[in-house]
Amino acid sequence: MARFPVRTSPSVSAKSAVSRPLELIGRELPRALLSLLEIRAPLEFAVLIATLPTLARAAKGDGHPVLLLPGFAAGDATLEPLRLFLKSRNYDVETWGLGKNVGFNRRYAKVIEQKVRYLHHKTGKKVSLVGWSLGGVFAFYAAHVAPECVRTAISLGSPLRVNPDHPPPQSVLAMYRALENPQGTLAHAAHSRSKAMRLPPPAPSTCLYSDTDGIVPPHQATLDGDPKNHENIRVPGSHSGLGVNFLVLWIVADRLALPEGKWKPFKPSGAFARAFRRLDATDAAP
Repeated sequence: MARFPVRTSPSVSAKSAVSRPLELIGRELPRALLSLLEIRAPLEFAVLIATLPTLARAAKGDGHPVLLLPGFAAGDATLEPLRLFLKSRNYDVETWGLGKNVGFNRRYAKVIEQKVRYLHHKTGKKVSLVGWSLGGVFAFYAAHVAPECVRTAISLGSPLRVNPDHPPPQSVLAMYRALENPQGTLAHAAHSRSKAMRLPPPAPSTCLYSDTDGIVPPHQATLDGDPKNHENIRVPGSHSGLGVNFLVLWIVADRLALPEGKWKPFKPSGAFARAFRRLDATDAAP
């Protein structure tokens, strides 16, 4: 079971909603409204800047390679804050180097697999994968096909379970058709919904998701798996801001710092423990 399970809360009145966290209310908001709330991403970046002194106390790693994978219609530049942060945490950080992510396709997937195998061979160490949005699909794919080379895979709001009955916003569909395939995101679904990709990879894995994600809803961004090897962690924030979300960075650092072969589920601790406990408490709210 997920540490922060996806739950559906009953409808509430406007009066009772005033004192409830946005993440809890987000479970009941229309998808169209959640899409509009994506405009808060710049604010999340501002919060990141303000929390940098605290993030400087995040867990440090052992120098093993970490491969970052961008989201749909994005490139390596969007990963720069995360790259710099992980570099400061003592990791050998690489980005995918393929330019703009124009959608999940077999050619790109094969290149990522080869890059993971190359980094493993070059360094003699297993590679950790961190993918934002569609980049997480590439990360989990590589962890499935090259598990002997992967230390852990982490997805940030990734559409791991695409549901044709719950398509993404029209703006995303339009971009996908323009950049990748006239079938839109169903083309991605045809690749990613293979039997193997319906489950977490053999390597330890973490899915980060948000109840107020305006692009990828929680049920698409999470997977059911053995809690000894997989977890779903809920964080507050927008989809567009996950890569600069200070809590996300703290979690990623915590997950990557686990010794190889000694993976365990995330347990909030340190400077942001109170924020995580408050978020966890919303799952029990009426």
